[in-house]
Amino acid sequence: MHLKVVKAGKYEYVRLVEAFREGKKVSQKIILNLGRKDMIEGNPSFQRLAKRLLEISGGADAKTKVQETSEGELRNYGYVVYRKLWQLFGLNDFFTLLKERHVKLQLDLNAVTFLMVVQHLLRPQSKRATYARRDLYLGIPEMDLNHLYRSLDLLAESKEAIESYIFERNRTLFNMSVDVVFYDVTTFHFESVREDGFRDFGFSKANKINEVQIVMGMLIDSEGRPVGYELFPGNTLDSKTLEKSLDKLKERFDIGKVIIVADKGLNSKLNLGAIKARGYEYIVASRLKKMSKRVLEQVFDPDGYMPMTPTFMSQKNQDQPVKFRYKIIKHVNSYKDNEGKFTQLAENLVITYSEKRALKDRVDRKRLVDKALMLLAEPAKIKASSKKGGKRFILHKSENDQYSLNEEAIISDERFDGYYAIQTSLQDLSAEAVLEAYHTLWKIEESFRIMKSNLEVRPIFHWTEQRIKGHFVVCFLAFLLERTLEFKLKKNDTPLSPLQIREAINSLLFTEVEIQGEPYLIKMKPTAGATKILRLLRIAPPKNLLPLADATDFTW
Repeated sequence: MHLKVVKAGKYEYVRLVEAFREGKKVSQKIILNLGRKDMIEGNPSFQRLAKRLLEISGGADAKTKVQETSEGELRNYGYVVYRKLWQLFGLNDFFTLLKERHVKLQLDLNAVTFLMVVQHLLRPQSKRATYARRDLYLGIPEMDLNHLYRSLDLLAESKEAIESYIFERNRTLFNMSVDVVFYDVTTFHFESVREDGFRDFGFSKANKINEVQIVMGMLIDSEGRPVGYELFPGNTLDSKTLEKSLDKLKERFDIGKVIIVADKGLNSKLNLGAIKARGYEYIVASRLKKMSKRVLEQVFDPDGYMPMTPTFMSQKNQDQPVKFRYKIIKHVNSYKDNEGKFTQLAENLVITYSEKRALKDRVDRKRLVDKALMLLAEPAKIKASSKKGGKRFILHKSENDQYSLNEEAIISDERFDGYYAIQTSLQDLSAEAVLEAYHTLWKIEESFRIMKSNLEVRPIFHWTEQRIKGHFVVCFLAFLLERTLEFKLKKNDTPLSPLQIREAINSLLFTEVEIQGEPYLIKMKPTAGATKILRLLRIAPPKNLLPLADATDFTW
């Protein structure tokens, strides 16, 4: 029931009406005509009636309460979603025990670490800003700013123990399969030119060539969940990062059979040999243009190619035929190791040709040739330009210091249009299975994008090696929780992107007010995604209005 004001003639009338449904139509019926609005206004009889109704409904002091209500302050209760996952992994127990081993550490390591992680998940900021905004989360215990920095030091020291603990919990909770492990490398730069042996200049994947950086190598499982990571000095080559990560798999995680899937940046003969020496297998992108003449003759020979519509391609444009074919070539990869020992690796080369890739290759090359022509129009700029890009199609004659378009390089490049190759030590694996596994490598590339964009690993507001390493432990824990929630939503057929998850959880807000000196919480309207997340994790939503003292389920 509700009051409705209607106009009839020159007067307005107040009615008590009730809505009801007839089939698909909603109608209203008049319960009581209260009379003309101008005669009700200021009428003591109606005021006494309203007061009596308030008394009967339990709201006799409603006017007083409204007058004695303070300004509201926002409080986020959505963080209980990540608190539940935190507890699911047993991280509260882990960090409590870790703190007890450091008896001189006078801080709540579990609460401080969780605060840094959840802030990173919901609104990435510096540690100082995280500390300043700690009251956004209900019930976070009192702490000092210095507690956050000191916790980073301990997290850096405990990185390997944290990874090992999480790995075992993942296997227990989710039956995490690591028979296929994806590995890739990225860089994180600093707004600085000061190198210190850890932060150093190197090849930047973000093209920040004038700033120091560090290198990260990450291992993830087939669902995109993190297995572990390593940090390296900024001048470390991609190919030099793999062996340390392989040793981690072998020694710390006690994993038996593993297939390493990696991009061509990790494809060196020494790396492949290191994988096999540890009893693992590999699927890696091949450097086709550097293959022997014998192999290339087989690649360009049209005989032996078979048509295929890979699963990952057929999901798109299913009504259009995919012009894609493949060939398997037996290959022996021969090399000398660091000790001069001659080694041979028996492999399958899975060669593919795609008309769609051929078109892309032609477009990409045309763009580079156009850049080369622009450089040739102004030769003074050629030496200053990058070695990559259009310069690859410029021929330099040193005897007379003349530059020209390298027509032979362009023709040679055209031969490879549409071709791609993958090397694998698994000679009994079908071509489609090899392609499917390699295609899944996009998940680790997506992981790096999430860390760099949604989780905003950068900018890094720390300058000592220990604090930087502690910061990355926080990022690793945040990434673990976000990926776990994403995984659970996907399994429940309610997939949400990382950005949608953040927006949903950030919509779970209270407004905290004081009414006659007592603190109350007023629930804000959540998004549909937030409601799905609460339902998935079996978290009962709070009442629309509740005393702060009764909000124990939504405080730390």
